[in-house]
Amino acid sequence: MRLTARQLNRSLLQRQWLLARQVATPADALRAILALQAQEPPSPYLALWNRLDGFAAEHLDDALADVTAVRATLVRIALHIVHADEYTTMHAAMSNNLRASRLNDRRFTEPGFTKADADEHLAALLEFTAEPRTADEIIEMLQPLVPGRDAAKLWWAYRTFAPLRYVPVGPPWSFDVKDRNFQTAPADPPRPAHEEALGRLLWRYLEAFGPATAKDFGQFAMQRKPSVDTALQQVGDRLVHHEGPNGEPLLDVPHGAVATGEEPAPPRLLGMWDNVHLAHVDRTRTLDDDVRPHVIRRNGDTLPTVLVDGRVIGVWRTTPEGAVEARLFREPDDDAAEALTTEASALSTFLATRTHAIYRRYDHWWADLPGRATVLHSPAG
Repeated sequence: MRLTARQLNRSLLQRQWLLARQVATPADALRAILALQAQEPPSPYLALWNRLDGFAAEHLDDALADVTAVRATLVRIALHIVHADEYTTMHAAMSNNLRASRLNDRRFTEPGFTKADADEHLAALLEFTAEPRTADEIIEMLQPLVPGRDAAKLWWAYRTFAPLRYVPVGPPWSFDVKDRNFQTAPADPPRPAHEEALGRLLWRYLEAFGPATAKDFGQFAMQRKPSVDTALQQVGDRLVHHEGPNGEPLLDVPHGAVATGEEPAPPRLLGMWDNVHLAHVDRTRTLDDDVRPHVIRRNGDTLPTVLVDGRVIGVWRTTPEGAVEARLFREPDDDAAEALTTEASALSTFLATRTHAIYRRYDHWWADLPGRATVLHSPAG
């Protein structure tokens, strides 16, 4: 089947639950959409608010507290929230990348640490973090194990590649960018071998983001070609094949629903780093080429986006007073503008249950953005 660009856009939005909000739990959503980008604490909450009908922030609070959902460093060496049942597979698939990102770094090697040191003391770390621990407590525990060297550098590596979860520390968004507690991550279901885990991750990626190319999977999971080839070997001939708009080979799971391209896509106000924009090499599924550099900044920051008809037409932010402002690169038609106003009002109401003060440290991007500045919703009317 040769698929159009519009079919790929709508298929992605459909699998990511962005064509219609679903009546479901956060656990159901995680099983469907695979992973919530969680670098900034509000982002996974906004991701679920955009996808679930009747979502309340405490629903995710509860899933994190009872460890149905796990926040950990995973794909693209970034913090994500995943279903606990998928953590061991995803961590096993990412383990080589996570280790290499730290154990080959001079911040780890210059103090005299080696990969053998990291392996030697890992069991002691995981035994100590069977209970939630602060970073200071962990460093204090590690220091006698590495006399004469700075245990903080060893912890810097462990924090990324060891099987650890971030423990909720409280409101407003369960986590804080500075106040962090850590605990040994769930070990069930049993951890698969690395090669098998890569195949499972490819399968789950296609369920959530397909149809897609093998390079798209490599982009999402930050895997080089040998690892992508290993994943493809693991799934064998179980995949189906399509052709993309430019003749590129697309892979998919047999049960993957492919949209007609005619499905309506209601406006959405997505949070920072939403994976719908980051899971493919070709970002034009949702981002036009002239828009992309304004949304995905040179340092990797991916700003909150205004989505209309399945495409990014601007970015948004909140004010301390609870208003929702936008910079529009494209003008919505009257119906879309009205729907955006409704979305912005609902977003402001949702944030009022916690705080409108989100993403403040990224406001420096705002002044240099092109487009028309507009207030989508103001509490004062």
